[in-house]
Amino acid sequence: MAGRVAVVLVASALAAALVGCSDVPETIDGTRTGTAPAPNVVTTSIPAVPLVKTPVPTPTATAMTLGIPAIGVAGVRVVAYNGTADDRAGTMIQDRRMAASPRGPRGGVGAGQLGNFIITGHRTAHGAPFGRLPDLQNGEHILITSGRLVYDYVVVETMTISFRKPADLARQNAAVPGRPGEVPTRAMITLSTCATPEDHAKGNYWHDALGNPEHRIDKIGVLTRTRPV
Repeated sequence: MAGRVAVVLVASALAAALVGCSDVPETIDGTRTGTAPAPNVVTTSIPAVPLVKTPVPTPTATAMTLGIPAIGVAGVRVVAYNGTADDRAGTMIQDRRMAASPRGPRGGVGAGQLGNFIITGHRTAHGAPFGRLPDLQNGEHILITSGRLVYDYVVVETMTISFRKPADLARQNAAVPGRPGEVPTRAMITLSTCATPEDHAKGNYWHDALGNPEHRIDKIGVLTRTRPV
């Protein structure tokens, strides 16, 4: 009997370990901090893009980098954390000249996974990795390198959201960007950055407690293929 109990205990410990290390995001402090205002956005329909034909392996907690050839972005580190876009933990990551990727119930999924892979980055400060993000056009590529794979997303839409409208961030964070409540059928990506220059040009200097201006510019893409590094 003692032998059977030992086997059960070992099996339980193994199961717990496996759960603990499946798609565990890299974190700054391991906690969800800050809150983001709710959301509300005007979007256009997302053009049809071929689904990925090859199986997409489940991403792991390996380091990720971002490349956007059309606007000269290369090798920007992407750090995942538990939380929501542009909360305090995400802002801390961005202030270290990196891009932040929120995960969990109020965040998104990982690279290559079904749903919305959200990445935020600074546009006018701390290295400005997303300085030229508004120039990104439909049909251009967003490349995420994780482990031994490159995930190739193609831009299909631009969405502008307001931090002061409860529905907007919900649309940004939705599993299908811009469509809260819709069940995702493909892997998508949202790159988000501030619209500070545009807001200031219109005399809008509102910002939240973390310095986020009212509006954000989001570039939405769909995964078209994966390839080895």
